[in-house]
Amino acid sequence: MTGTETREPMTAALALRTGPARWWSLGGHGGLILVLIVVVVITTMGSDAFLTTNNVLNVLRQVSVVTVIAAGLTVLMISGGIDFSMGSNAAVTMGLVAQLLAGGTDAVWAIVAGLATATGIGLVNGLVITFTRVAPFVATLATATILDGLALFIINGMSVSSGAALTAFGSGALGGIPYLLLTAVVVCLVLGLALRYTAFGRNAFAIGGNEDVARLSGIPVVRSKLLLYSLTGFLAGVAGLMLLARLGAASPGAGGLTLELQAVAAVVIGGTSLQGGKGTMVGTVLGVLLLGVVANALNLLGVSSYFQLMSVGAVLLLAAIANSWRRHSR
Repeated sequence: MTGTETREPMTAALALRTGPARWWSLGGHGGLILVLIVVVVITTMGSDAFLTTNNVLNVLRQVSVVTVIAAGLTVLMISGGIDFSMGSNAAVTMGLVAQLLAGGTDAVWAIVAGLATATGIGLVNGLVITFTRVAPFVATLATATILDGLALFIINGMSVSSGAALTAFGSGALGGIPYLLLTAVVVCLVLGLALRYTAFGRNAFAIGGNEDVARLSGIPVVRSKLLLYSLTGFLAGVAGLMLLARLGAASPGAGGLTLELQAVAAVVIGGTSLQGGKGTMVGTVLGVLLLGVVANALNLLGVSSYFQLMSVGAVLLLAAIANSWRRHSR
């Protein structure tokens, strides 16, 4: 074992705790903030409706679901893992809760059942990846395919209403701030603080920096990875409930891989390393906002929805290339 290997996970954890030495570095996200500002300025020049209160709140409400999934992915990717089944897990949660509500189950118990199922799916992913050594990408992509079919089976390929209580939550607000946005803010704050100030966060950085060194350092790697995958499952369930509340029904095609890819794109754009050991919640939030603003801008400027989907893929590819360049330049 070399000194470099020993220092690697420690350096990653210390970097997050100490932060940038200069205030003007903007936490390493200056370029992303600049791009976001440029997009906002250009869109404002092209559409008077962009900076209206209603449109801004609409954008924030729409990106709230992706934000919750992206927040969970950030923590998992920092640890060197990834879960491509979160969007599909959210779809299963939507269908299960909607069917339970339609069958007369109390809303609280339906929500508990949905979250428990989603968390269990995340735990199963963690068990498969940890004990079979199957690559996380392969294992969770396979899970996503299974869950997509299960989601359609649960709702029998038809739309199922979410009921009055969830619909009210999806359209409601506190002091003018949508409940969905407040939920996303709470999730990001809790996970951001956990990454920065707790052993849970330090362990995630250490495992992502060098799993073998983390294990030799006494970090409970297996337990930590199972906890991380269970957490992403739980957050996928939360996102599914939020999406069900916003749409008012569980429908074929809701959630799934498209939602997942948006979250992955946001996390990578925000600077989280695909190899683990590096990432911030602030960067992820900025990545989500950039994708949300770009999608809204294209819509207001009358660009076809087909190009909106293409833009997500293009941005993800560029972000992955930039991520690779940053890694090889160090």
